[in-house]
Amino acid sequence: MLSLKDKILRKKAVISVVGLGYVGLPLAVEFLNKGFWVRGIELDKNRVSSLRREKSYILDLDDKTLGKAFKQGRFRVTTSYNAVCGSDVIIICVPTPLRKTGEPDITYILDSVKKIKKHLSKNMLIILESTTYPGTTEEVVLPILSKGELQVGRDFYLAFSPERIDPGNKKYQTANIPKVIGAVTADCLECASVLYKQIVNKVVTVSSPKTAEMAKLLENSFRSVNIALANEVAFICGKMGIDVWEVIKAAESKPFGYMPFYPGPGIGGHCIPTDPMYLIWKARLSGYEPKLIKTAHDINSFMPHHVVEKLIEELKKRKKVVRKSKVLIVGLSYKPDVNDIRESPALEIIKELTSKKVQVSFYDPYVKELQINGKKYISIFWKEKNIQEMDAVIIVTNHSNVDYGILKKALFIIDTRNALKGKIKNLVKL
Repeated sequence: MLSLKDKILRKKAVISVVGLGYVGLPLAVEFLNKGFWVRGIELDKNRVSSLRREKSYILDLDDKTLGKAFKQGRFRVTTSYNAVCGSDVIIICVPTPLRKTGEPDITYILDSVKKIKKHLSKNMLIILESTTYPGTTEEVVLPILSKGELQVGRDFYLAFSPERIDPGNKKYQTANIPKVIGAVTADCLECASVLYKQIVNKVVTVSSPKTAEMAKLLENSFRSVNIALANEVAFICGKMGIDVWEVIKAAESKPFGYMPFYPGPGIGGHCIPTDPMYLIWKARLSGYEPKLIKTAHDINSFMPHHVVEKLIEELKKRKKVVRKSKVLIVGLSYKPDVNDIRESPALEIIKELTSKKVQVSFYDPYVKELQINGKKYISIFWKEKNIQEMDAVIIVTNHSNVDYGILKKALFIIDTRNALKGKIKNLVKL
């Protein structure tokens, strides 16, 4: 009988990926392309239906690549956890949102682990990739899986390896992003390392799952803090009449000790708005009150409101009544050149504007429609006539394939991303 490591090395291992979103689906395809049999478990029936039609809902994975993966005959997708039965490896890539109170919500992790437990058998490797607080793997996942006769490190293996997906990044994708792994025992670590070495160029092992969990939170807290610094500098520059973008460009010329981060209308995506809050919550439980990370989160969370305040100020300067003003939001997704609107600052801006009875429209080449507060919005046609009808335009996301030239016809534009680089006269900077 082959050991788990031998099965992996000989491509005989069956891999189940739980959660086929921005993390899980590309991961499943990587394993398929390396010759593994893969089962995908996704509770969203629309996603499963789309996959079975070989239609991708992720821009980084086109239909052709997805179709090629299916044609290999080793990929099966389903909404049922029964598919994990007989698997050798189960990788959990489910969402970890925040509750309304700002506390971690690991409901999806708990639900997945409990269902996996029903099918747990000898020599299975379970890996959690969902971002979570330090201690989740050992203090939450392990006790559930350990109920019964099977012992971790002897009968089954458990590890944590944080996802590092960056939607829209053409340079860094799954294969060339180093994989951090922390495991419960040395044997668990070895099995997980052997697995990931089949699909990534570099594996970085650490002493425990807690260390790996903490590393992920540090990575995104680092980004949050530095974005907040850029936002605060933008406030200061605004008061002093200095172009913050010119300042950043000048500072960027320093070849050491500086890394450029940029101000904007707020932070979005799953990671940066959420991960620091997981760290803050866990730190408080451990008896420490984080100050810098919390302040950074507050500054970044304030930015959508700042954009709205800026809009109101500029409308009043032009003798425009805020109520019933027509405002166009350019870019709904949380970052350029993707269709991902999770936690996008555009959503908060739209909510606040509609609460003030502003007539909001949007344009985004990647997002065709939006449902928010019970109202449906359809992306407008990108034409000069439609721009001229607006009282104001706000660039929230700077997609690279948008012809910003037609904005010359706008009454005024609030450019939160420096997309226009100051080239249009009727421009208001963040």
